[in-house]
Amino acid sequence: MQFPVEISSENYLSRRKKSNMKKEAELGGTAEEQKGKEGAEDSFSELKLNKNSQRNLVSATSDDSLKEIFRKIKTSKFPAVINYGASWCGVCSQILPTFRELSGKFPKLSFVYADIDECPETTRHIRYTPTFHFYRDGERVDEMFGVGEERLQDRLWLHS
Repeated sequence: MQFPVEISSENYLSRRKKSNMKKEAELGGTAEEQKGKEGAEDSFSELKLNKNSQRNLVSATSDDSLKEIFRKIKTSKFPAVINYGASWCGVCSQILPTFRELSGKFPKLSFVYADIDECPETTRHIRYTPTFHFYRDGERVDEMFGVGEERLQDRLWLHS
């Protein structure tokens, strides 16, 4: 069993800088160059997740997009799960493919991935990565820290 990664104030900025450098290397240029090439909607998260056929999986690409997602969750009667992670977090990278796969198995749930580096203002309350928040009728009803495919699937089943 792997444990969640605690985010400390000392290493947050250095990890964020490394994360941005890693993204630039994987994408083939700086973020500004990529936006020019691929459009403002593309992000590291979207490249890793790839949208699913049910269209119930989205990535928050900025604080504004995450705020809009929160607004939709608050006004919706449908359940939702938000996966807070980071590109530099190895544990987060391990659960991402499972998160995407499970989004196909639970079409009545809304799945959201939010990279804490891309949404620093709205995710400043997140202390561990990965963190999963579960919503029903617009209210947060549960949370889960760390990975565990069976644990995550059980929670999704419970909240779907």
